[in-house]
Amino acid sequence: MPLVLSEKADSLPLLSRTPHAWGHAVLADPIALLIDHAFLEKKAAFNAMELMTRWPGEWVPGWVEIMTRVARDEAAHLAQVVKILVSRGGHLGRLHKCQYATDLRELVRKGETGDTLDRLLVSALIEARSCERFSVLAEVARELNDPELAAFYKALFSSEHGHYKVFLRLGYKTMDKAAVDRRWNQLLIAEAKVLANQTPGSRIHSGYSQP
Repeated sequence: MPLVLSEKADSLPLLSRTPHAWGHAVLADPIALLIDHAFLEKKAAFNAMELMTRWPGEWVPGWVEIMTRVARDEAAHLAQVVKILVSRGGHLGRLHKCQYATDLRELVRKGETGDTLDRLLVSALIEARSCERFSVLAEVARELNDPELAAFYKALFSSEHGHYKVFLRLGYKTMDKAAVDRRWNQLLIAEAKVLANQTPGSRIHSGYSQP
């Protein structure tokens, strides 16, 4: 049966869409993709732990509990990725760089009142793009007759979709709606440009060759 993910992925506010061909290109080297993915889950868990200490005040109840839950989810995802990676003969290295996330985090306004808002919105963007990419990977893995990866990325799609909404919802609690709307739209435009400038490769947030 086909994986019913595309409709939900289409609801994401991202201003660009990942072509099906990207999934085939990155899954040509699944070990490299899984290594990259493992490091991203590690960084996502660390990001949630970092945000935990940026509690904006009593008017955002449950902040610490929410961030703890996200960190726990991401750590569980890391364990899942590593299990699949090792079962396929791969192993983690010591160094890793995600230029996509680095470029997005450079957009965070340091030392301003919008610092926490920007961190939340950038986190939401990364989760939304990951969610969209997992949708493509789930469908392509199924086409390539890799049921393990198809099921794995289908499950992660739902989880990351939830994280994206959590970060965005918290962002709207930190400032007035007009200010958040304005900054969110600016970052959506920036994200599409950042992604377009990434180099191709077997990475979750890699670029892709234009036809």
